[in-house]
Amino acid sequence: MEVNCQGCAGCCLDWRPLLEADGESGGRQRTRSVPRDDDGGNEQAFSERVPLGGSYNFVALTRDEVRTFLERGMAAALTPRFWTVEDEREGVEVGDRHVAAVAGRPVFFVGLRKPPKPAAPFDREEATWLPACVFLDPTTLQCRIHGSDRFPDECGTYPEQTLALGAETECERVEARFGGDRLLERDHDEPDGLLFGPQALGAKLFCHPCPDELEGLLDRLERGEPSPTDRAECIAVAAASSPGTVAVSEPHYERALERLESDEPDGDAWIGPAIEEWYRTRPGEAVPDPELAAEIEDRRGAPETPGWD
Repeated sequence: MEVNCQGCAGCCLDWRPLLEADGESGGRQRTRSVPRDDDGGNEQAFSERVPLGGSYNFVALTRDEVRTFLERGMAAALTPRFWTVEDEREGVEVGDRHVAAVAGRPVFFVGLRKPPKPAAPFDREEATWLPACVFLDPTTLQCRIHGSDRFPDECGTYPEQTLALGAETECERVEARFGGDRLLERDHDEPDGLLFGPQALGAKLFCHPCPDELEGLLDRLERGEPSPTDRAECIAVAAASSPGTVAVSEPHYERALERLESDEPDGDAWIGPAIEEWYRTRPGEAVPDPELAAEIEDRRGAPETPGWD
């Protein structure tokens, strides 16, 4: 694939607030569907779900990637996403809502958080507060972990996955709204590991074993205020999941929680404090220069980005 990413980062942030500022509609958030509880493994038996928690352009991590983030002390970068459903047959009741489920267990993704950051993509002169990937440097609009062994597979196969599914890429949406050439080549190899259908269970689509314990967690997700305990619960379930099944290993779950609750120092200790600082800074009326990232992220030890040639 040949993609012009300089000055864009359209796949790494939620740029819809820019449309609202310009008097345009950002449109309804899109979401991938998940298997129905009663579809017998037929991956065509999909219906639209409404995402609950998580952000636009949600990057779903595999179980092995969740474990890697956990082992390297990067769990602060992760958050879950559940879905609500209107058809009761497609979900399970949790409090006053029905959430998408498989075998009576609520299903969810684990992906990357998007705290608010001041950014000026698409050659805009003034920065705007935008939900941006925890690993996006708002100054260079580059990923801090690109090219490393921590870089998620789903990020590395974008936009090939989207093109393979016959869907519109974020590159094309940016071109349509802001002009310029982003998707320079449409030819692509068929990406491996899409993990749709039953093979996604336990590998990318995780099943929580205790629906009755999720009501408060889902309430906080809906408000956009998941607690560290909420995130830890879902990360531990994902890390303890068994690919191809709805099973959760209790010993792996307990070890994951223990690791999440530990205070061991690590090389990526900047992530949690930086996210908290961005949220504390956001309420201010003035939008700061994106170079504030040097104070909030860089000085805490965030990896540098190479800049553009």
